[in-house]
Amino acid sequence: FQKCPGCSEVVPEVELTENQRVCPRCDHHFTQPARERLQNLLDPGTFVEMDAGLKSVDVLSFQGMATYEDRLKKYRESSGLIDAVISGHGSLDGHKVAIAVMDFGFLAATMGSVVGEKITRVIEYGTAQRCPLIIVSASGGARMYEGMLSLMQMAKTSGALARHAEARLPYISVLTNPTTAGVMASFASLGDVIIAEPKSMIGFAGPRVIKETTHQDLPPGFQTAEFLQEHGLIDMIVHRKKMREQISRLLAYFAVT
Repeated sequence: FQKCPGCSEVVPEVELTENQRVCPRCDHHFTQPARERLQNLLDPGTFVEMDAGLKSVDVLSFQGMATYEDRLKKYRESSGLIDAVISGHGSLDGHKVAIAVMDFGFLAATMGSVVGEKITRVIEYGTAQRCPLIIVSASGGARMYEGMLSLMQMAKTSGALARHAEARLPYISVLTNPTTAGVMASFASLGDVIIAEPKSMIGFAGPRVIKETTHQDLPPGFQTAEFLQEHGLIDMIVHRKKMREQISRLLAYFAVT
């Protein structure tokens, strides 16, 4: 069972999974594991994972309340993932796509060297195979345990996307709750079409940090998907259960243009 943050109702786990982790009472979108999302988006049996064995290493010997190695071990055990993104290729309603899906359950889907490398490689695969690219983002930002190695992934992923765009190939970016900081400031905001799930928090720095820095009250709904759509920063808001249908429609359009 899980208590819904939207309506405070207790929802059985089985019911949540069957409903794509959307509350059947109030429509709140729970965080969805990457593998579940891939199953819901792609044609059955078509997904081929790439670079599954890439692992983050503690090159800086980071020390804190727990070492980086300890944190990686903890999240690998709890999530069943090696790192915070799953990438590969498959088909969606018969359209071949390169795809990457981030998983917030692994260290808040922070972007370190492995996440950046896997994102870059799947972009390059899409470019080489001349197929559309889909990236589903969710992230707390850069992975501080890797320092500059983390921050440089912003430039690396953006450079790969520039080459994908030069090849005149489409990129659909899907923003989920939350998509923030270095991920939002790089590949997540560079889509030809940018889609968000309802009520997702999307931005760079959080509202509290901005308010403390500027000493100004923020507008109602600031950094929500709805606020960003109203101000022209994203193209559309799509319910999770309609996401596959909408992306399929876009892929069909791109295929004939």
